[in-house]
Amino acid sequence: TAAMTASKQIENRINGLSPGWVFSQANFLDLGSPHTVGMALIRMVREGQIRRLARGLYDFPRKHEQLGLLSPSVDMIAEALARRDGVRLQPSEAAAANMLNLSDQVPMRVVYETDGPPRKIKVGTLTIQFRRRSPRKMATAGKMSGLVFGALRGLGKRYVTQEQISHLRQLLTPEDRQRLLQDLPQAPAWMHPFLRYIAEDKES
Repeated sequence: TAAMTASKQIENRINGLSPGWVFSQANFLDLGSPHTVGMALIRMVREGQIRRLARGLYDFPRKHEQLGLLSPSVDMIAEALARRDGVRLQPSEAAAANMLNLSDQVPMRVVYETDGPPRKIKVGTLTIQFRRRSPRKMATAGKMSGLVFGALRGLGKRYVTQEQISHLRQLLTPEDRQRLLQDLPQAPAWMHPFLRYIAEDKES
């Protein structure tokens, strides 16, 4: 039947992917109706091929010889939710500062900024918080410039050091530095001198 064919196609697609992948029904709607896809995923959960993480969210778990099934990556969970709901995400300001090595403080909570609705998702013992931000703050989501703007915002105007700005200048590729200038209108005015310095070509 059509449902059995769709079920097999879904299984083949999942088995062809790297372990650790997080997904929702939305990833398979080209293969069958929501009901057909839902039934196929329920069957695969029962058979232990995939794992249900939260309502409507699954993963193809990574296995470790001694530790058994490993927890899914937080980024993978967030990306799957963003794909499913058609929203954009970027790391919180504190996480951005840490990712760019501007701060050694590791954020205690997992927070993403989004242009979608604010909410909290619980996956096992982990809680992921989605905070709604203004369209202007989300305009550069997914780009290096968005990460830099978020990190500087997290540090605060009075606490950005010359050393941190020089570090960003070394860290960013020429393309990233060029993009900073293009995205300058999306950044607050106080950041502009810092961003221009990071984007300069010549040592000065």
